[in-house]
Amino acid sequence: MRLSAKIEYAAIAVLELAQHWNSDEPVRIRTICAAHGVPAGFLVQILLQLKGAGVVTSTRGAAGGYQLARSPAEITLDDVFRAIEGPDELITAITAARAAQSRSVSVLLDAWKEVAANETDSLRAVTFADLVERSRVTSNPMYYI
Repeated sequence: MRLSAKIEYAAIAVLELAQHWNSDEPVRIRTICAAHGVPAGFLVQILLQLKGAGVVTSTRGAAGGYQLARSPAEITLDDVFRAIEGPDELITAITAARAAQSRSVSVLLDAWKEVAANETDSLRAVTFADLVERSRVTSNPMYYI
């Protein structure tokens, strides 16, 4: 699976917001940019897409920023992927018309659909609450001999 920079930055932003879920104050764009090296102009566009999809909310003003629209346990990697990439149009765009003309293409289309279903299931299995918990685990545990 290849991920675009846009998907990567969207997941980073949502994870950052998930880590601040219990805070009453919204997270500012510059905080996310500084912590993760995400270009601010690009992040603004991504957050607008996530807002449009109902993943995040925004607050205006000097103390404004972004927060998750719902609990991190209710937001999956699939939610973020679909918010940025849209519905799974790839498979239908590839060969819907050709599948009717050729048995080989029809078989190939069925295989692509199976792969897409497995990918979607995997993305839906990971919540941002899971990712927050994983990020809290020490990455380099110290071993004593």
